[in-house]
Amino acid sequence: MLLVSKSAVSDVSSAREALSQKEGDATQEKSLEEVFEATENNYSLMKQGQTSLGYNMSYSYVADQRLDVEILNGQVRAFDVNPSSVHNLSNNFNFDYGYLNNLTLGFTLPLVVKYDSTETQSASGLGDVSINARWQPYAYVPGELSKTVTGSFKTKTGSSPFHTVGQKTLPTGSGYYSLTGGLSLSKVVDPVMLFGSGSISYAIPEKDVNQPRSGALLMEVKPGVSASFSGGYAYSLSYDVSMSMSFQASYTDKSTYVFRNSSGTFSEAQSSASMTGLFNISLGVRVSPKTITNIGVGFGMTDDAPDIILSLSLPIDVDGLKAKSSSS
Repeated sequence: MLLVSKSAVSDVSSAREALSQKEGDATQEKSLEEVFEATENNYSLMKQGQTSLGYNMSYSYVADQRLDVEILNGQVRAFDVNPSSVHNLSNNFNFDYGYLNNLTLGFTLPLVVKYDSTETQSASGLGDVSINARWQPYAYVPGELSKTVTGSFKTKTGSSPFHTVGQKTLPTGSGYYSLTGGLSLSKVVDPVMLFGSGSISYAIPEKDVNQPRSGALLMEVKPGVSASFSGGYAYSLSYDVSMSMSFQASYTDKSTYVFRNSSGTFSEAQSSASMTGLFNISLGVRVSPKTITNIGVGFGMTDDAPDIILSLSLPIDVDGLKAKSSSS
């Protein structure tokens, strides 16, 4: 997970038009603009034909207690408390292409590493690749809100948690396809940029799972609909340093699991709904005239959220991907 939500900042390229300083001036406004372009490049629309490549690393740590309870005829027959400590490292490569001046297409390629220090289990491999689109329906007007409609389709290229037997391996993916749509807003209030976003995700039910579970077969998984919100601000401390703060919250409805029992009958079970909240702080530092590196830390504020999140992001300059200037 990223420190500042990728759905948090919208049209940074449009915010550029609101900055009145001359090109090349080392001002707080220009620094803020460049920091946002480096930090949230996924939500800065590009000119037609332009391309960009970025890298983001995110580490999260989740520690909790798992309760195993066996109940027979209303009586508790077995009760056990199992600690769990899971380390997650995600390396995301983001590629964006300006299909139109107000439409940017792209995809995210995640490489995931997981380790459960309690069960001594680990996994590494490709995560769930996602295809993204960002569309600005209206031209940006200086001093007004910048609005960007976002959408994504997440595949199930990572290893599925529903296709492992007895949970002996850790999954690198969710195990199902999902669709997400949302709206991002931002406004430049010199020398601060305010941003916020909201989105809704629908997961396509996964059928024909056929996973053994306690003498039954898990046949179908119907993940619950989820909604998320994020908001915050970024402040340019100087030409070389910037800081941002944000809050993320998400709610996921109950998921339904369909089982086929040994007798051939079917039964259903539901998981409880979950709520997560995160507080994030990010520091942007200019390491070269054209490169800004962002380092972030996040803290979970609910039981379902990761305990701590660390992130690092930076652009990758590939000369072959850069669009040629119209003057050349």
